[in-house]
Amino acid sequence: MTTLEIKLSLPDSLAKEAQAAGLLTPEAIEKLVREAIRRRALVELKEAMERMAAVEGPVMTPQEIEEEIKAARAERRAREARAPGA
Repeated sequence: MTTLEIKLSLPDSLAKEAQAAGLLTPEAIEKLVREAIRRRALVELKEAMERMAAVEGPVMTPQEIEEEIKAARAERRAREARAPGA
């Protein structure tokens, strides 16, 4: 487990309000960080879905997708085999 020491300045009223709400405990801060990470991941997922929906052209069949995956993996293996020290 990683230990973090966070030094920040908050307005007194905000610090008192956060303390009274129990938001400055290690458990509460962990929960807040986890929630922020989940929200960010959700936003990134939605953005990726919007980009994918905006792509024009024919829809790929599952077989075409599988062929693309196999080709990408083969390319990666070949690249790794050529890498120095491989």
